[in-house]
Amino acid sequence: MDTSRALNVALLGHGKMGKLIAQLAAQRGMQVQQILRSGTNHEGAGITEHSFQGIDVCLDFTTSAAVVENIRRVAGCGCNLVVGTTGWYDRLDAVREIIERAGVGMVYAPNFSLGVQLFYRVARAAAEIFSGFPTFEPYLTETHHQFKKDAPSGTALELKREVEPYLRDRALPISSVRAGYFPGMHEFGFDSEVETLLVRHTVRTRQVFAEGALYAARWVAGRKGLYRFADILQVEEVA
Repeated sequence: MDTSRALNVALLGHGKMGKLIAQLAAQRGMQVQQILRSGTNHEGAGITEHSFQGIDVCLDFTTSAAVVENIRRVAGCGCNLVVGTTGWYDRLDAVREIIERAGVGMVYAPNFSLGVQLFYRVARAAAEIFSGFPTFEPYLTETHHQFKKDAPSGTALELKREVEPYLRDRALPISSVRAGYFPGMHEFGFDSEVETLLVRHTVRTRQVFAEGALYAARWVAGRKGLYRFADILQVEEVA
């Protein structure tokens, strides 16, 4: 597509993340042409070829109950997607089939922070190093604001998937805290009787997630296939 023109985007969900993306979009060369809230998109009814005419990329920050149907309908309109909603990864194969059959592109992630993607890499390296030292017990903790519904967070579950292959079947407990107004903090630790090593990522503002999602939207426009956010960052590094 012509990258010199403004990208036309649609938003599914208008909570904290949706509102922040809408605020930042114009500054990043994008025009929000469509916003569908839960009241106007019950069971995906607001997603039609007419309402999505001219939309280049749709960003979904809704709920796990709604997201797969949203993906199916958006892909059916020939529109590419960025999906930050979590809780649907057990249906990843079905979503992959939807995307491939429709011939569109989609980027998904439980967390669109660049720092978190680097955190995953550091955590994998730490897990590999500590795999040879069984006296250190691994653990994960995550802390978010009191309004966050899912626990553990999607980021914590992804982190667990990233590091478990290196832990040689050792248990990896996750502890979740929901209190106050924390945007998000994740810790990957190793504890022994005499010392502790801790790798931590802390978010200071939700803007980092919105910036990452908009970056993914610009990247996926005009592309086909299913990508993780981590995948596209690696592609850009090689390029």
